[in-house]
Amino acid sequence: MSAGDALGLALLNTWQRGFPLCERPFEAIGRTLGLDEGEVLGRYARLWQAGALSRIGAVFAPGAGGASLLAAMTVPPARLDGVAATVSAHPGVNHNYEREHTTNLWFVATGRDAQQVERLLRSIEQATALPVLRLPMLRPYRIDTAFDLHADLAGAAQPTPAAAAPLVPADRPLAALAEEGLPLTLRPYDVWADQLHGSTLAVLDTLSRWLAQGQLSRFGVVVRHHELGYTANAMAVFDVPDALVDRHGAALAHTPGVTLAYRRARADGWPFNLYCMVHGRNRQAVHAALAHASAQAGLQAYPSAVLFSLRRFKQTGARRFAHHAPHACPAPELQEPAHVEP
Repeated sequence: MSAGDALGLALLNTWQRGFPLCERPFEAIGRTLGLDEGEVLGRYARLWQAGALSRIGAVFAPGAGGASLLAAMTVPPARLDGVAATVSAHPGVNHNYEREHTTNLWFVATGRDAQQVERLLRSIEQATALPVLRLPMLRPYRIDTAFDLHADLAGAAQPTPAAAAPLVPADRPLAALAEEGLPLTLRPYDVWADQLHGSTLAVLDTLSRWLAQGQLSRFGVVVRHHELGYTANAMAVFDVPDALVDRHGAALAHTPGVTLAYRRARADGWPFNLYCMVHGRNRQAVHAALAHASAQAGLQAYPSAVLFSLRRFKQTGARRFAHHAPHACPAPELQEPAHVEP
């Protein structure tokens, strides 16, 4: 997407939340812009082909279903590419990054339950002969990857509520489709209804219910932040006394510029328990945002580290409900090429 593509920017930025839940969503968007639904649909297809758009679909809240785990490895530099390829080859791995630290390979493993995720991690350890740190999330304070694409820093001050109730089993096949993403067709919810042997109204009602109950963090456009200029991305970690971490984490969640904030379990050799992410267009802005966040949250006195991302080996959407999917071709999602420099 070119810097001057105001329409493309509007289609991405505005509809990260509140994507129309109606039979012809692209027609509804077109009415707000004075465009024909076919032109809107074509624009989204081109944004996907250009790599700016990952998918249009569900971002589930923590607790809605499945299991996920942040994992990390200390990999000798000479082995990093090979180990990263081994990690990325697992379908359950949906993010895999090199970060600036001796603990240099960071990935997210997902599965239908904790046992499946643990089997995945053990297979990686066996294949690489390297240990994997398990860093499960204990409490979310802010999880929101809906970016304001007009700003130098992604994210606004908006806390995340406590973990959502899990989806009932009958809803999980739709969840599998919703995390894959809408097909780019004029009546996309009809496609899902056909795959589920149900009605379009039932699909729309269920999505609305998930939003109302907090099982969906949002339903809408999922952008690719690197392709849209957010190339300086850092994870800050803090070693905070356990009795105080919730207070500091809640303060981080209200700090502008912070996109992610959560408490995680410590691990052997890794003492940090409070994390936040800042996504920005340049390192100077990210460093300034982290300094402000640390001051606002009262974290300056605690041991900390800042890990900027270097290379993306893999980035796809989470697939916590994939094993519930009806037999059908999934909506396409652009895969990141290996070794993408930020």
